[in-house]
Amino acid sequence: MSEERVVGVIGGSGLYEIEALGEVEEVALATPFGEPSDAFITGVLDGVRMVFLPRHGRGHRISPSEINFRANVWGLKRLGVTQILSISAVGSMREDIEPGDFVVIDQFFDRTRHRPDTFFTDGVAAHVMFADPVCADVRAVLLAASGEVGLKVHDGGTYLNMEGPQFSTRAESKIYRSWGVDVIGMTNLQEAKLAREAEICYATVAMATDFDCWHETHDDVTVEAVLEIMRKNVGNAKSLIQVAAGRVPAERTCGCKDALRFAIMTDPARIPAEARDRLGLLIDKYVES
Repeated sequence: MSEERVVGVIGGSGLYEIEALGEVEEVALATPFGEPSDAFITGVLDGVRMVFLPRHGRGHRISPSEINFRANVWGLKRLGVTQILSISAVGSMREDIEPGDFVVIDQFFDRTRHRPDTFFTDGVAAHVMFADPVCADVRAVLLAASGEVGLKVHDGGTYLNMEGPQFSTRAESKIYRSWGVDVIGMTNLQEAKLAREAEICYATVAMATDFDCWHETHDDVTVEAVLEIMRKNVGNAKSLIQVAAGRVPAERTCGCKDALRFAIMTDPARIPAEARDRLGLLIDKYVES
């Protein structure tokens, strides 16, 4: 039986304010992992069911290290989301990625320290494949849509996920740059890991807002500068979403859709009842009750 396509969008709190979005509803969900960042906004965009979530909450009140990534992704899964488009502000680590440019990410590098980033704890172990952390099919849609909308877009790049909430020291920024990463941000890797465990396709469009602090001829990154670029890019991001949503594959043929098939290592007979309840949304199709 084929699944219904439902496209999720994680990003800023205003991304769901798209004129063509109809049947808009607000859905508050409790999850086994606590409270999501905010209520989910559901609607229909050009015939495609959509679910929007502001990752920092409306009013940007949640710090990156405090985001409940598990609750956010579980909630999207509960609402039927099959593919996630993630829109994220980043710092550029390359001269040719200028503030205002978009980068369609294909790799991540983890520098976080304090964040739960798996559903599989407390009695259940699972190991999903993550060599290619971004869904190639959704990434291709975002790349093509970016070009059609007329954005300055870069095809591929490595997103270094730092802890934050402070920006980098100058020493850190220069070392990260020497590693060959392309952009730096504080949020997307946990989303990608959890989306893979939840068998949701995931792809990131990173919006460069600054040159971090490595660039000697540009001002060091400030919140004011970041917000100014973000304001300018909100319209671009909405246009991108509107074009991309209808082109997200209605039927998935990628490996994301059954990433857990061979990943669950725990003997079903040894899975605690509480863990079965907590993870049922993810594992019931593979683990007999």
